[in-house]
Amino acid sequence: MGSAVQPITLTTDFGSTDHYVGVMKGVILRIAPTATIVDITHEIGAHNIVHGAFALRQILAWYPAGSVHVVVVDPGVGTDRRIIAGRYSGQIVIAPDNGLISVVHRELHLEEMYSVENTRYFAGPVSPTFHGRDILAPVAAHVASGVPLSHLGPPAGQIDILRFPVTQPIDSGGLRGCVVYVDHFGNLVTNISADEVGQLMRQRGELTIHVGDQPAGPLRRVYGEVPADEPLALIGSSGMMEVAVNCGRACDRFGAGPDTLVTLDAAER
Repeated sequence: MGSAVQPITLTTDFGSTDHYVGVMKGVILRIAPTATIVDITHEIGAHNIVHGAFALRQILAWYPAGSVHVVVVDPGVGTDRRIIAGRYSGQIVIAPDNGLISVVHRELHLEEMYSVENTRYFAGPVSPTFHGRDILAPVAAHVASGVPLSHLGPPAGQIDILRFPVTQPIDSGGLRGCVVYVDHFGNLVTNISADEVGQLMRQRGELTIHVGDQPAGPLRRVYGEVPADEPLALIGSSGMMEVAVNCGRACDRFGAGPDTLVTLDAAER
């Protein structure tokens, strides 16, 4: 192996009150003592694979080529679901094969993908309930230290891809989408892209947004365009439309969460 160790990021639903993340870091540092470990978040909703998939997509473009991204949201831990390691546009992702790679797989160029099976790179006996410690963390440390992905196991072949809800046109000429996840601020992040919003605005002019049957007002550019505690919709940093409440929580205001319907239509005149 070469002396350089690539950065390793960790994204999990483990939270911050238990020891799980700290143990994973210890495993990594025993193998790669000079590794830079970056905590992306450990507050992915428990077992929320969709949230994890979107979070993973948001980080990849911002890290140096060759960085290793470990994602652990794994309700099927200990079953026959695989762990996979893939390289997308120069970035390496190691995750359970349960759909976590879906957004990255859809939007980035896949260069190689392997099923992680070579126990040489595991951390001793494998607990059926903590693959993050016993498989993903040590494999990430070895890969960051220079082990080729091809040494981890056979080519993965077909992987598990989530079937995300897609936006649909509505009879009035508008568009219907849904909430994908709720962020830390209570913002409702939808599956409606900036491109879809732009196209609809060109066709229909000013738009109004509803969360379920509740109005969320017109589209805005920034939060401060409405008074505190007032709702708005805008294009977030992810490139997707969000519904927010300035200095408040949209999830509480609208009683909304994942799968709640969101519609865009021409503003009433």
